[in-house]
Amino acid sequence: MPPRSDVLAPAASISRAQREARNGHRGTAVLLTGLPAAGKSTLAQALHAELFSRGQQSVVLDGDGLRVGLNRDLGFTDADRLENIRRASELAALLVENGQIVILAMIAPLVELREVFAQRLGDDYREVWCSAALAVCEQRDPKGHYARARRGELAGFTGVSAPYEPPAQASLVLDTGTLTVEACLDRLLTWLGESAVLPRT
Repeated sequence: MPPRSDVLAPAASISRAQREARNGHRGTAVLLTGLPAAGKSTLAQALHAELFSRGQQSVVLDGDGLRVGLNRDLGFTDADRLENIRRASELAALLVENGQIVILAMIAPLVELREVFAQRLGDDYREVWCSAALAVCEQRDPKGHYARARRGELAGFTGVSAPYEPPAQASLVLDTGTLTVEACLDRLLTWLGESAVLPRT
């Protein structure tokens, strides 16, 4: 359905700059992308917990969580994958405008899907590649999805029967296959400071 031309978003009574000043950090969206079982959700929750402990405002948008709630009507066709990302990008944009650090833990396997985030969020978007090797992810396989995909029970499963296109120009690359969660978190926090999202400590 095309957008209605007569619908306008209401003006906010509190500006983004006011929220960021109170929060003490920029609003931004950080996509943690990678293969299934690369450690995206684990790292996202670790970052969220650390930011909370510092009194900073963040929210995690996890791909699985979105698919059981906001996007539960979507499957895994190309069109549905695109709509899944589009909705996530709109939600992320709304939260960023409210001064939040939005941590997106989503596979977003194709360049064209990640470009949806980049186009919608502009300078507020940052891409972090959780670059665990396929063999490592398969060995972890916490949900048993790789095993099912290898048996032909899951069609279009990223890494087995559907492609994952590594980011060519990720803002940060983390080897989540060999580094500990703590080491990845430390690097992520340092990078957020270097990127002027968080205040330098």
